[in-house]
Amino acid sequence: MPRIVINSPAPDFSLPDYTGNPVRLSDFRGRNVLLVFNRGFM
Repeated sequence: MPRIVINSPAPDFSLPDYTGNPVRLSDFRGRNVLLVFNRGFM
């Protein structure tokens, strides 16, 4: 697994939203993004 470098751009990835539709990180380019992972949710 590659190391994370502080202040480097995050790689583009896709995750499902709460309705199951895919959302790509690149959809929010130029905006601040906060990712929240809820362990054990569902």
